[in-house]
Amino acid sequence: MATENPNSQHDGLRVIHVALFRMATRSSAEAYRILGYKTHHGLDDVFGMPWPLLEKAAEATWPTVPGARPRPPLTRSDWDELWGSQYDIATDMASPFADQLIQAYPDAKVVIVQRDFESWWPSYRSELLDTLFSPLARVSVFLLEHVMGIRSGPTMQKVHFGFFGAKDRAGVEANARVAYDAYYKRIREMVPLERRLEYSMGDGWEPLCAFLGKEVPDVPFPRLNERKSHRASDTKRKLTIALATVRKAGMFLLPVTILGAALWYSGTSVNYLGL
Repeated sequence: MATENPNSQHDGLRVIHVALFRMATRSSAEAYRILGYKTHHGLDDVFGMPWPLLEKAAEATWPTVPGARPRPPLTRSDWDELWGSQYDIATDMASPFADQLIQAYPDAKVVIVQRDFESWWPSYRSELLDTLFSPLARVSVFLLEHVMGIRSGPTMQKVHFGFFGAKDRAGVEANARVAYDAYYKRIREMVPLERRLEYSMGDGWEPLCAFLGKEVPDVPFPRLNERKSHRASDTKRKLTIALATVRKAGMFLLPVTILGAALWYSGTSVNYLGL
């Protein structure tokens, strides 16, 4: 197993991982870590996500989304502040901004993972859209924003509306296929063949290591976030945030907070409302 960090003098992202949410990004993140890369994955830190910077990126990228404030285009230093000054690779939360990251880091290699739309979209819709736009989500978003000070809900709404060119959930669903195809087409047009790897989950270590110039580890390729383990880790994250919200709310908001936390905790899977 590789233990060295391949980026001894950190100068930004070394690899751009192009894979949307629900495309085995957690398994990919663990694989990169095994190879020695410092990797950011959104589900790994309940409270440490850089939500203000992500909201800034969403508003700068898609200035016409509902609620966006005027922002100048992001520069390389902005992306460094978000990910590049700390990480070699950013996976799930960086995926909507992959085209800008490719421009900001022209020497980075690009790994493209793409699932068949017809099998991917139902998972994406149930795990993200149903979470983000459900009535239960309004409770959790309110608690996270107004009690914990975490603007994850508004940020992810802006990311979704911008990426899918929509103003509401109905627009997201209506535009999903067109936006999906345009995203991957745009990435492939930007990156020459010699700088990108078309990778399918299940290909194992060999093509990834050959592309990155790494030795093949003597451990199996990770398979994380399968449905059963995902639900277990999701329940743990919900409980962590629910308890933290109760503690911070104090006695004044305790009844409302407990009710909201209970509703959220008993709801369907929550992925990106601050988790």
